[in-house]
Amino acid sequence: MTSTHIRPVPFDHPDAVKLNDEVQAEYHERYGDGGDATVLSPADFRPPNGAYLIAYDETGRPVATGGWRSQDHNDEGNENGDAELKRMYVVRDLRGHGLARRMLAALEDDARTAGRTRMVLETGLEQPEAIALYTSSGYEPCAKFGYYRAYDSSRCFAKPL
Repeated sequence: MTSTHIRPVPFDHPDAVKLNDEVQAEYHERYGDGGDATVLSPADFRPPNGAYLIAYDETGRPVATGGWRSQDHNDEGNENGDAELKRMYVVRDLRGHGLARRMLAALEDDARTAGRTRMVLETGLEQPEAIALYTSSGYEPCAKFGYYRAYDSSRCFAKPL
């Protein structure tokens, strides 16, 4: 695998927009809809209430992304201290080399440093690779939360930070 470095960027950075468009296209392929309809704002990912990270290869190409945003008790099922994982994605030609695991660890470390106590995420049955990554990284099923909490295909996971 090529060497990569991970750095924070704004959610509306051009590289973040590019990778977000790619992940939305993949959601469309897997689920046949318009992608993730969760409302996100660049402000959601501004420190200290969140972060958005991109991994770049040695040529400067953005190859992976992920973010977290603070959530506290709300009517969508979140609890105080939650950090919600969003938009984890690795470009297809670099999958299977541990990049998603590195990104996940960086996001967990950042959220922990910001004082968050639990990382939570929502994914779907059409993303078995994601479910395998999260469960092998210590995430366990939790009460459903968020935009897709009423969907039968939705799966929610949590890990204490």
